[in-house]
Amino acid sequence: MRGSQGAQGARQWCWRWRRNPLRRRDDLVEAWIVLIVWTVIVLGGALAGLMTARAAGESFDRLRNDRHPVPAVLVDSTGSNVASGEGSGYEQVRAGVRWTAPDGTPRTGRALVDAGHKAGSNVVIWMNGKGQLTGAPPTTSAAATEAGLLGAGAAVALGGVALAAGGFARWRLDQRRYDRWAREWERLGPQWGHKTP
Repeated sequence: MRGSQGAQGARQWCWRWRRNPLRRRDDLVEAWIVLIVWTVIVLGGALAGLMTARAAGESFDRLRNDRHPVPAVLVDSTGSNVASGEGSGYEQVRAGVRWTAPDGTPRTGRALVDAGHKAGSNVVIWMNGKGQLTGAPPTTSAAATEAGLLGAGAAVALGGVALAAGGFARWRLDQRRYDRWAREWERLGPQWGHKTP
């Protein structure tokens, strides 16, 4: 009994694909639109999500390979005397630091360091391949999480665009149907009011 109900439900759901005298050309077009939209959502969304996550992961890998830690000494304290808005409420603050460049020359600048240290404390700062101060690269787990979120966002965005495009196409089909019905009603409606003698 349940199997016959499933087969009947599938036949009812796929009525636009089967030949029948009540099926209009627009019904078949609408069936194709729905099929294309769901194909784009499922396959295109999965592909966009995977490609975005992979590209983001590779970008984070490049960041980790490009940035390296450098020992430095704090010039400023990072305790309660840090200026408001320059890191208050965060685990890291921007402070003045001094370090030695690879060529042996002393350098100074402002870098993100852990809060709560006094001037003269040893800290670790991060530099990129060009010798510029930068932030620490994301950890492997943080990079994987962010790449996954970016991939999911790309999949959802593509799905939203596909749904919107499919909805607009179906709305246009409905407008065409309404116009056709209005023309048919104008043509046939007056005939229903005539009485035959």
